[in-house]
Amino acid sequence: MDWLTGSKIPVGKAAKSIFEWLRDNAEWFFESFEDGLSWLIETVLTILQYPSPLIIVALFVALTWKIQKNWKPCLLVLLGFLFIINQGYWEETMESLTLVAFAGFTCMAIGVPIGIAAAHRPRLYSAMSPVLDLMQTLPTFVYLIPMIVFFGIGMVPGLVATVIFVVPAPIRLTYLGVSATPKPLLEAAEAFGSTPSQTLWKVELPYAMPQIMAGLNQTIMLSLSMVVIAALVGADGLGVPVVRALSQVNAALGFESGLVIVVVAIMLDRILRVER
Repeated sequence: MDWLTGSKIPVGKAAKSIFEWLRDNAEWFFESFEDGLSWLIETVLTILQYPSPLIIVALFVALTWKIQKNWKPCLLVLLGFLFIINQGYWEETMESLTLVAFAGFTCMAIGVPIGIAAAHRPRLYSAMSPVLDLMQTLPTFVYLIPMIVFFGIGMVPGLVATVIFVVPAPIRLTYLGVSATPKPLLEAAEAFGSTPSQTLWKVELPYAMPQIMAGLNQTIMLSLSMVVIAALVGADGLGVPVVRALSQVNAALGFESGLVIVVVAIMLDRILRVER
């Protein structure tokens, strides 16, 4: 096998060269991007942490009622937040929710338009599919390496790595929802003289909305799963006590903080769950 391994393809060296070139030649961009995003994150975090926790809990319960129109998920959200306050993880939970909110907004803003474009252009989706597979299957720790090179440590590299890992989900689900629109509906819209934009907004998107909301749900769940990994590059939140518990072999702290993450995931799932 020496003939095969003797001339190794320099994949790693090429990637390293690209990252170092970007760092050296676009340092001004990465610094400005990090400063602006850090300011936005701190602003949102201040808004969430300044009022009394009970006020924030009431707002989340009201949001749940607005979306679900059912008292059961509202009660679950209320009990979940009270449990988090009881365990002393309110600050860490707000930090993680800030990270998840930014990641969710960014992924949906990128993923939904790309998914719509791919649904109308099958060749585009065929070309994108291997890239999306790579983004979802590449170990998440690999994303952290260039993020540290570009941004150092903190919330920003964790957020950017989360977005890269998560954005394929809304792209795929939006594509599936729009492309699954029944042809009779599209033909009826065309027969009544709908323009392509009217067909998109009044036929395709309403039909695909459950899939798009499922994409939002998956985006938030995957973003929440990244909080522990993001903590390894200095991101604040619920991942910090998990990493601390791992380094100290503290089973009590690990189970406690891990259970809080599960509670947050369940609450977000119930808030955003939409039935067709």
